[in-house]
Amino acid sequence: MTMRIPVPAVLLALLAAAVFAGCGSSSSGGSTASGTTTTMSTSGPATVKTASAGGLGTILVDSQGRSIYLFQRDTGTTSTCSGACLAQWPAVTTHGAPQAAGGVTAGKLGVTKRSDGTTQVTYAGHPLYYYAGDSAAGDTNGQGLNFFGARWYAMSPDGSAVTTQTSSGGSGGRGGGGYGY
Repeated sequence: MTMRIPVPAVLLALLAAAVFAGCGSSSSGGSTASGTTTTMSTSGPATVKTASAGGLGTILVDSQGRSIYLFQRDTGTTSTCSGACLAQWPAVTTHGAPQAAGGVTAGKLGVTKRSDGTTQVTYAGHPLYYYAGDSAAGDTNGQGLNFFGARWYAMSPDGSAVTTQTSSGGSGGRGGGGYGY
């Protein structure tokens, strides 16, 4: 006697297996169901490199081209971004020493320990972040925003905040020089 399993039951079992497989560790950040935030990182050392970002000129990005920001409220290498801030501005974290590529000065890369024990990448003494509102490589939607008590800026390869647009204009980010949002 052969037992027949209905097709919907098989599909449901496969879907459940896929969901449970996705519940393991992840290398990208985001919010968990409990509302706790995670950071965006790679499974190994983070790579920081440079890219051209429209009207901002050359900025720091990660190995996937995601824009990297500094938070003007941070002083020294200690991050002041946690909780709701970290949900919007995930920390750039690393497992191992961060790597410099394409125009990044290796001696300016460093790390700092966050209160949750993760290792956050720093550049020229600034803790580094992503912006949750950037959905693709090259996006600079966080540029100049004033959230959580200070402004957020893309970083130049010399380690300073990019606070003005180049004369060529461009389409990344949210508008021009004043950033008065």
